[in-house]
Amino acid sequence: MPKETPAGEHTSRLAQFVTGLQWHDIPANVRHEALRSLVNYFAVALSACHDSTLEKAIRVMRPFCGTGSGPNSHASLVGRPERFDMLHAAALNAMAANVYDFDDTHLPTIVHPTAPVASALLALAQTRTLTGADFLLAFVAGVEIECRIANAISPAHYARGWHITSTCGIFGAAAATAKILRLTERELVWAFGNAAAQSAGLVETLGSSAKSISVGNAARNGLLSALLAQAGFEGPAAPLEGAFGFLKVVGDTVNWSALEGEIPACWQLQRNTYKPYPCGVVLNPVIDACLELAARPDFTARGTSTIAGIEITGHPLLRQRTDRPGVTSGRQSQVSAQHAVGVALLRQRAGLTEFSDAAVADPAIRALGAKLTFVDDAGMSVDAARVRVTFADGTECESRIDTARGSLGNPLTDVALETKLRTLCEYGKSHVDASRLIDAVWALEHSPDAGQIMALVTPPTRQQDRQHKHMFLLIFL
Repeated sequence: MPKETPAGEHTSRLAQFVTGLQWHDIPANVRHEALRSLVNYFAVALSACHDSTLEKAIRVMRPFCGTGSGPNSHASLVGRPERFDMLHAAALNAMAANVYDFDDTHLPTIVHPTAPVASALLALAQTRTLTGADFLLAFVAGVEIECRIANAISPAHYARGWHITSTCGIFGAAAATAKILRLTERELVWAFGNAAAQSAGLVETLGSSAKSISVGNAARNGLLSALLAQAGFEGPAAPLEGAFGFLKVVGDTVNWSALEGEIPACWQLQRNTYKPYPCGVVLNPVIDACLELAARPDFTARGTSTIAGIEITGHPLLRQRTDRPGVTSGRQSQVSAQHAVGVALLRQRAGLTEFSDAAVADPAIRALGAKLTFVDDAGMSVDAARVRVTFADGTECESRIDTARGSLGNPLTDVALETKLRTLCEYGKSHVDASRLIDAVWALEHSPDAGQIMALVTPPTRQQDRQHKHMFLLIFL
């Protein structure tokens, strides 16, 4: 019989990994992937900086935010002039980065790793000076922890209805914060316990604003978990593997080798991907196929009005997560195959405008989506799909995508990520200088103060604007 693992051993090993990790341990390609993740993070956060979900959250949270004069009261929001205490800033920035479902995706868990971890770190970096290398080291550590915990309970965790970005992202935010705070191994175990006590999020909330609550809380409460541990707020000895610990409560079985295996030989950031379209990642190959069909001259000549039926074949997860006919909002359309197929075939585009409330209300898109049927093929990768269109005269055309754009096998290039940032920066009307921001992210490793990057994504407050104008008058008049 295998030897029983002592209580707390797995949690302790993860804590040892985080506390012992040094910058020179991180390979160059992993360092670069961390920067790619941040380029994508700022792109998606800027795109949503004035989204209605964020606006409502800011109005509700503002009366409860710290307004003191201490350093913890001056954390910024991406693309907005408001200042909040760092806990609320972390939550709101994580919401912005995830609200459009355009953020990064770790495969095969479908965790969106950067939103909780980067948001916690950016808030913390504005309260103390830390170098770009220290910031990136903590970021890599946080992503590693959240994705390994997700690996250990996938795929059953998500299948049971847990929103894995929220439930596991809180551990990543706690680990990253703990690295900056230089917590001891014991304190980090406490931080994991504090995070386990707050881990929450449901798949049922996808397509609604409620999803943003748990994603925001993953960043906020992960940051809080480490701060509490630093103050001596102790937790259980085995928060992950205990009889009623996180892993055993929220999963069917635990894959211990996926939790700890090959640390740090196999870095989880190497499994991170970036979306070309603002929707559930399983829809990427479907949209690729639809855009390829819509661009064919023979398809264009027939027109979408002659389509009698549309059949999509893919991994069973495609149907399970995106069979959502009759959606009524842009938010819901991001996880609806019916809408994605209809809009891609009709408009031959698939950007944020195509997943908006206005697009959902288009009767022509709804009519096309109503003609959709699914075929499950467990032998297909989640990165693959086949779309077959049948016309009224009985003729057919089809497109098969074996490796979707943005997947591990067909990743977005650095240039494509830069283009995404520029496009989404303009879409969000943040008035941020995208080129300066891109240059700053690529150079972050060499920055003496990582928190200064927030100045590039934060418009001045009205008071600051008045001060700048007054200074201008003093100097030039």
